[in-house]
Amino acid sequence: MLEKSFSDIYTKFKLSLYSKVFNQDINVEDALSATEVLCVELIYAMGRPTINEFASFAQLSAPNAAYKVGNLVKKGYVRKVQSEEDKREYHLEVTEKYMTTYGVTYDYIGKVMKRIRERFSPEQVEELEEILGVIDDELMPEVQIDEEPKVNSP
Repeated sequence: MLEKSFSDIYTKFKLSLYSKVFNQDINVEDALSATEVLCVELIYAMGRPTINEFASFAQLSAPNAAYKVGNLVKKGYVRKVQSEEDKREYHLEVTEKYMTTYGVTYDYIGKVMKRIRERFSPEQVEELEEILGVIDDELMPEVQIDEEPKVNSP
């Protein structure tokens, strides 16, 4: 039962994103392919990775990753920001254009969190927060990111 409930919730969040990706009304030249959306989502989730970090995590060759990032930059969904520490290095950031056009998943997370706070007691919300923290910090060691992405909150 726990597995099904968790899977159902995870699927609903994915469907929220997929729905936005396939049901948008934007210029053809600005539209992202499903693969490009996955690349931007990965960049967002990784929290300002370098191109090499992105390539490594996505298991892409450096030239292939650079090509994909170049297309995303050209379309305006990702920007390269020069590192303050090492001027030879650039960090990837998701732009406001992406968040406005495709960021419905994060808006939906905020909407669901608001509903949770309205439906459950503060104690239950605190317990849920603690459980999710343990899941994130301890029970998913296979997937680690250096920085936390910013998620819209109510």
